[in-house]
Amino acid sequence: MRFTSIVIIFILFFLNVHFIQGFQNPDASQNIFCIGNPDYELSPFTGMTRKHWLDAALYLLEGAFGYVHNPDDPMKFPKLPGKSYPRSESQVPIEKLEGLSRTLLLAAPLLKENPDLTINGIKVAEYYRNQILKLINPKSSTYIKYRKANSKPNQILVEFGILSISFFIISDIIWEPLTKKQKDALAALMISYGSGSTINSNWRFFNILVLSFFRSQRYSIDNKLLENHLDKILKHYKGEGWYNDNPAYDYYSMWAFQTYGMIWAEYFGNKFYPQHARQFKENFRALKDSYPYMFARDGKMIMWGRSISYRFAAIAPISITGLGTDPSINYGWMRRITSGTILQFLQNPEFLKDRVPTLGFYGEFDPAVQSYSCRGSVYWCAEAFLGLLLPEDNPFWTALENEGAWENELIKGSVFNKYLEGSNILITDYPGIGASEIRAWCYASVRSIRQKFLGSENYNRLSYNSAFPWQADGKNGETAMNYVFKNQDDQWEALRLFTFKKFDDGIYYRDAILESDNKIKIQLADYPMKNGILRVDINRSEIPCELRLGHYALHGTVSTIKKEVKNIDGYEIKIIDNGIYQLIMVPFEGWQNIEILNTKGLNPSNEESCIINVSGKYKPVNNGKLYITLMLWKKAGEKWKRDELLPIKKVIKLENGKQVIVEFKNNSKKIFNF
Repeated sequence: MRFTSIVIIFILFFLNVHFIQGFQNPDASQNIFCIGNPDYELSPFTGMTRKHWLDAALYLLEGAFGYVHNPDDPMKFPKLPGKSYPRSESQVPIEKLEGLSRTLLLAAPLLKENPDLTINGIKVAEYYRNQILKLINPKSSTYIKYRKANSKPNQILVEFGILSISFFIISDIIWEPLTKKQKDALAALMISYGSGSTINSNWRFFNILVLSFFRSQRYSIDNKLLENHLDKILKHYKGEGWYNDNPAYDYYSMWAFQTYGMIWAEYFGNKFYPQHARQFKENFRALKDSYPYMFARDGKMIMWGRSISYRFAAIAPISITGLGTDPSINYGWMRRITSGTILQFLQNPEFLKDRVPTLGFYGEFDPAVQSYSCRGSVYWCAEAFLGLLLPEDNPFWTALENEGAWENELIKGSVFNKYLEGSNILITDYPGIGASEIRAWCYASVRSIRQKFLGSENYNRLSYNSAFPWQADGKNGETAMNYVFKNQDDQWEALRLFTFKKFDDGIYYRDAILESDNKIKIQLADYPMKNGILRVDINRSEIPCELRLGHYALHGTVSTIKKEVKNIDGYEIKIIDNGIYQLIMVPFEGWQNIEILNTKGLNPSNEESCIINVSGKYKPVNNGKLYITLMLWKKAGEKWKRDELLPIKKVIKLENGKQVIVEFKNNSKKIFNF
């Protein structure tokens, strides 16, 4: 038994080294994080321990300090082309403030560990104290003016909230050394924003954090306002660990509501507002039963929602589960997830450009960027390293790394669903490829709202999968994991107005209408299976329309992606394989065409990619037209049985158009009730 363990550890070590070396091409050899002396006894899957987390945080911070040559240099990084700001000189001070507050959040755990930390000959603590004081110096290029009365909420409030977290964590290093005059001036400035207007979303936390820190320092604040913010933000909680960010569900539930709630409770709430703190902690405890299932077996996170360039900030609440020791938590699994997510990006050669994280998911990817982001925004990923606030002897660090539910609960050959009733979120795990998937809210009219990204590919895909990052839609109707319709302007328009109906007997039901024409409507039913998804959808449009549906996309070049066509019992089946995964699409009923498309500039993982689309032209019929589509997958090289490619034996559609019965070749059946 001992010999077997040694062999496994040796193999894992070899694979990890091989994996890292595989990325180290001549152009990227300095662009990935390498684990020094990995510990495969404590962490047999990643080799990552607390020491390596410290190394990873320092690795990122050193990249940021590559742009700091003296204590007066701001944290300002090269702008990438696209929609990010600054778009005018007036935005530069805010850009610099983002760089300051967010890199300080990255530096905070490192300074707590080593207050004398020096990078590039610059004492880090002194640098940040100097930069913070520039905020109150009218002669400084980073000077921030007091909030004007009745001014609208802006990015300054956000950054002051983040700055307050660092003040809580390392007040003895950053705050206490300041003079009383400096403290008073800084308090007046920050409180002017903390007590000002806000947005009814996760933004309330920034008011809460600012007001709470300065109250802890015995400054006068509006206590009733603070309590009002606390009461209102707790009302965003919808159960099973999820908060709603008004209107969306996305990672803000985790890297904002859950993380800030626990940090606030730990550093302030337990003493000053114990009842609110208890509620935040109770809501936090609930996430362990759903959120870890959103990560793949190897820890990879799903690309989903806005601000995705914050990446592994998504693991922030998991990394601080040790703040309240809970014997029901599998801390070894929590560390396996979080370490895996960190490595997902730090060992991808596209993640950094000039040692600074790109705006995108892996490399630069403007379709995923929002206009409120600048290059320094990406350092919100620093929240992941809040886990370093846990001491070395915390069970989060001492537990043996393991794969948790993937070891004995999520058994290969099956599919597992977790439906969250409060949020209507469906989390699905596929042991066959070790991937996770999510279906969640999207109902945003981009023609009538300012935040048009709420109706974009960040939210409007039918589902999001950890193995297949979402791909942007093309102008010629190329789409991945959504329907597109030809609208009255002769343009392809994606569905984005979805109404959740129910989750019943393993089937997730939604209705959808086309935003530009509510006469185009479709009823959707997703049935996750062990090797993919069975779609049973009914087009109930009142007018003729042209439509397309896409599978997930595979990244890779035209020469590297293999394409194959099979014909089974008269059904045309198309397969694409990029050497990692293979995707299969079967147009079982309703569709007229199926095609494989090579695409460029639409995929976050590679400039080139490949998708399978089905298409057709619809004419109104009584009780609608039925579309049945199989979207399947396996790992590259795995063989398919005939009945796996075409598992359906018979389909019965009742005349009233409200029920479809699918009989399978294994003698099981599934009833779809619309």
